[in-house]
Amino acid sequence: MKVLVYPPNSLILADLVERFGHEPVVLMREIGEHVRDPEIDAPPLNVTEADIKRSLKYVSVEEPAGLKGRIGLLAPLLEEAEASIIMTDAPPTYGCMGCAVADELFKYLIRNKKIPTLEVRYEGGDRMEEVVMRIKEFLERLHAYERR
Repeated sequence: MKVLVYPPNSLILADLVERFGHEPVVLMREIGEHVRDPEIDAPPLNVTEADIKRSLKYVSVEEPAGLKGRIGLLAPLLEEAEASIIMTDAPPTYGCMGCAVADELFKYLIRNKKIPTLEVRYEGGDRMEEVVMRIKEFLERLHAYERR
């Protein structure tokens, strides 16, 4: 199953998803496609016209360009996802969105998609083992959900 990890650049969450037999849907792959695209002059700084058009499905044309660019880049991840894990209150070193408005909007879009979603609060130190166990249980349940 394709599992969107949030924050979408979290290597830690992507690794957990992969270890439990699912395909992580991550930002790094989307950026990689942009960087290798010969149409982009100065990767990864340029946002393509296609990104902006894609974002208009989710945000108003009056929204700031930065928000539209981020959502346009993230939209393919959302559209591809069959399940998701959202880590809230994670420190920037765990994976960062870089924009509070895009962060809240993208989490809203994930929740609104009505796919199996686990939301866990980042808890460092001794509590992290408990968080990893919740993620493991969720990913194992997805295998049963997939077989239906």
